[in-house]
Amino acid sequence: MSSDTAPWLVVGLGNPGPEYAATRHNIGYLVVEELASRARGKFATHKRARAAVAEERLQGQRAVLARCSTYMNESGGPVKGLLDFYKVPMEHLVVVHDELDIPFAALRLKLGGGDNGHNGLRSIRRSTGSGDFYRVRVGIGRPPGRQDPADFVLKPWSGTERKELPMLVVDAADAVELLIAEGLERAQNRYHA
Repeated sequence: MSSDTAPWLVVGLGNPGPEYAATRHNIGYLVVEELASRARGKFATHKRARAAVAEERLQGQRAVLARCSTYMNESGGPVKGLLDFYKVPMEHLVVVHDELDIPFAALRLKLGGGDNGHNGLRSIRRSTGSGDFYRVRVGIGRPPGRQDPADFVLKPWSGTERKELPMLVVDAADAVELLIAEGLERAQNRYHA
């Protein structure tokens, strides 16, 4: 299958379970849920990969939206399983995740790079053997004072953040769609301004 006709795989990183639903680490889940909602799609459990998936069309392209059913640091296995099952080339993988080193509500898109201490990205790199995939990095900012970053990402959003969160999710979903439709450079020009 040529990469022109191959589907896209858009993975939103997060942790399963209600205790994590409102935490900063789960922004990826919120973004893929927004994308599925726009397409009036519903997530279903994938029988072979430990993930919930919705097969949709984004900007006229076939796309598989996914939320891993594993914890963040075990995301690689399900992502690799979905890449193989749907025959998605690495250049059609988009991972949406939280990013501490970007101010809250800012977005950055890139292709490849390291994992910057992010356990979900590290797991995906390890399982796929490559870091050459698109990332939609959603800024959550640095923890206040001396708070441990690992604790910060697992805490609920602040009251102020919760007010801005719906718009941030919409912007990140728009960024994914623009990336798929018009490429990385156009998406970066729009969202890095």
